[in-house]
Amino acid sequence: MTIAGVSIILILGICNLLLVLFQAASGLRIIKPKFGVHKKVGLILVIFVVAHAALALLAGR
Repeated sequence: MTIAGVSIILILGICNLLLVLFQAASGLRIIKPKFGVHKKVGLILVIFVVAHAALALLAGR
């Protein structure tokens, strides 16, 4: 599965990396978003991680 020739799994992996970096930076107080933003980004991260893992498992079959 691709979007414009780029694997969806790769796109989700890059999004996960960016979301994890945001979570780490806000947890370490490098950036200071409101707690609600931190919480919502965490939930989005969980959704992206599950989608990334499911697609990677299905692609491996």
